[in-house]
Amino acid sequence: MPTRRNFLISFVATPIVLPGLSQAAGIPVELPLTASCGDDHELTPDQTEGPYFTPQSPEKQDFAKDAPGGERLTLAGLVLTKNCQPVARALIELWHADENGTYDNSGYKLRGHQFTDADGKWWFETIVPGLYPGRTRHYHVKVQRPGGDVLTTQLYFANEPGNERDRIFNAALVLDISATTDGKFGRYDFIVA
Repeated sequence: MPTRRNFLISFVATPIVLPGLSQAAGIPVELPLTASCGDDHELTPDQTEGPYFTPQSPEKQDFAKDAPGGERLTLAGLVLTKNCQPVARALIELWHADENGTYDNSGYKLRGHQFTDADGKWWFETIVPGLYPGRTRHYHVKVQRPGGDVLTTQLYFANEPGNERDRIFNAALVLDISATTDGKFGRYDFIVA
């Protein structure tokens, strides 16, 4: 049975530390930041919602149990303002295809939302999505700071064969992927208005 990991995600100057992954070795796993921000940093690009968005998703962080045959991936990051301030209680909504490239359009498998903590941190336990016909591998995400506009975007994987032929793909939205002893870890920090 998968266990929930406790993350210590520090922003801007320090890496993400995952203390639970390497306790046997006694050395924390450190993963680099995918984004830095400052006064001149651009907002996260928006993208199409796609045809498979389902409103009113449940609040949850564990998507992996929806697709036990999929390759596990922890997806995490921060929601920050343009001047690097963490955004507490930002809504993060995630949905994606299963390991076979199929979306659940009758329920809420591989669909859900959560809110960032006081430090702007968010995370989901999920799987690597399968290839959907005509698209490269991707996650769909909506991000909204309290009282702000909704950012609708997608996150991608580096070095996917489909990236070059996918007309929606944007290299600014590529996840920073690292291997851990408990599966893959994908990091992305959203910069919102």
